[in-house]
Amino acid sequence: MKKGINMWSFPGNMDVSACMKCAKDAGFEGIELALNESGPLSLESTADEIRGYRKLADDIGIELSSLASGLYWSYPLTSTRADVRSKAKDIVKKQLEFAELLGVDTILVVPGAVGVDFIPDAEVVPYDAAYDYALSALSELAREAEAHRVAIGVENVWNKFLLSPLEMRDFIDKIGSDYVGAYFDVGNVVFAGYPEHWIRILNKRIKKVHFKDYRRESGGLSGFVDLLAGDVNYPEVVKALREIGYDGYVIAEMIPPYKHHATQIVYNTSGAMDAILERTVR
Repeated sequence: MKKGINMWSFPGNMDVSACMKCAKDAGFEGIELALNESGPLSLESTADEIRGYRKLADDIGIELSSLASGLYWSYPLTSTRADVRSKAKDIVKKQLEFAELLGVDTILVVPGAVGVDFIPDAEVVPYDAAYDYALSALSELAREAEAHRVAIGVENVWNKFLLSPLEMRDFIDKIGSDYVGAYFDVGNVVFAGYPEHWIRILNKRIKKVHFKDYRRESGGLSGFVDLLAGDVNYPEVVKALREIGYDGYVIAEMIPPYKHHATQIVYNTSGAMDAILERTVR
């Protein structure tokens, strides 16, 4: 497995170049970029600008693992508003287009939500309606993914939706495309489940993996902690990943950031991942 880190793990004032250099210096093999609504590396970017990020990574000597986006919290595929769902689908299409230009094989897509506790005034959508909206949209978008030869990775998040590995498995199977699978986040399931169970059930459907850690007794968003400081059974997680033959990127998504010496989390995470992947013996 290869060791990567997500852009959201860096201080917000660092540009893409600085993040790439820091990740390389910390020993990461790859970095996951993130698509914003405006500004650099955004929906406003031109094709040449996107190709420039590919060249920048090549010059620095770091791989691009995948392309994420946080825009689906604002524009969910499950919204009851047709215009919002249409906007969400347009974002997926743009993300797929840019991923192909970047030369990455997977994008991260949040499939929508039934409800979101950490977003004030977030719409609450009936579960069955959310399921139908998401299934319809991703079935349609599968054709776009196939055209770009870039997989859509459906992430398990705190969205009160697709709550079990069995439901996520069956949802993906209903879409029926090799280009739609799971973007499995290890830390996001610890509050109510066991990531090693999810891995074995989702199996070959897993396109990419996020590493996080979570301390159950803390509860809420404050439960997310540094790797190896929480309740994720990483020996079992790695064992399960190896059992299913997963050999792609495992990508750290570290939240919350440190208040001081913020880039230190990048170096600490790199060391923890070496231990998790048994790259170091102490």
